[in-house]
Amino acid sequence: MLMIDSAGLSDVGRKRRENQDCFCVEDNLNLYVVADGMGGHLAGEVAGRMVVDAIRNYFIALNDNHNDPPRAKHESSLSSKANHLLNAVAYANAQVYQESMEKPDYRGMGSTVAALLFTPDTFVAANVGDSSIYLIHENTIEQLSVPHTVIAETDLAAETHPLYGPDFQHLLTRGIGIEDEVKPDFCESPYYDGDRFIICSDGLSDKVPPQEILKIASEGAPRKICRTLVDMANDRGGDDNTTVVALVVGKKMGLWQRVRQIVTEFLP
Repeated sequence: MLMIDSAGLSDVGRKRRENQDCFCVEDNLNLYVVADGMGGHLAGEVAGRMVVDAIRNYFIALNDNHNDPPRAKHESSLSSKANHLLNAVAYANAQVYQESMEKPDYRGMGSTVAALLFTPDTFVAANVGDSSIYLIHENTIEQLSVPHTVIAETDLAAETHPLYGPDFQHLLTRGIGIEDEVKPDFCESPYYDGDRFIICSDGLSDKVPPQEILKIASEGAPRKICRTLVDMANDRGGDDNTTVVALVVGKKMGLWQRVRQIVTEFLP
């Protein structure tokens, strides 16, 4: 039986007036999402909220109806859960893109997204943009997300590039709502009892490197982990909004599983 101890925290930071980050922690859906909106006044905040709401609502409707919407795509090589998450991201992209096309004030708005969906045995991770997903397993940390930035995809050294600056450092090659279709990166893998996951916006990953995240997130309750990491980002300048979702995953045996284990122990 899957058990997830989870928490999330979002902070405007020290330099921004608006918080364009958004997140959801949906234990009943085994769904966890962080979005970092982009755009002019309020547009980024709208985009981030739309992404999170669209993905959450997709899975609520899926649970109620037990079927994807009619236009959902299904890749035969992927699990049903992976297909569901990718379809949810596509749905969010369509919602944001349509809103940006219909309302001049929102023209050009977009968002990143980093999402985790759990089954009883596996997790599916998907991302668009530069919000990050980390897996902490046996005192090691692995980045599951793929950063969609010019620097990451061209292997440029940001500090020495002639266009270096805050805007160039975060210049995205993919975003939710920028075009009518988007291609997320994703992975699906088994998890193990005690594995920990961090989903965050670049407000954290810019200020706190993975090895420091590992040190903070390897122990303690998710709520405390979120608070500590957000405070670290703010103490180091707080130049951007910072959002953190922390998860500790465990497996608990059901009654019949426990009975079977006990009986097996006494069998010759």
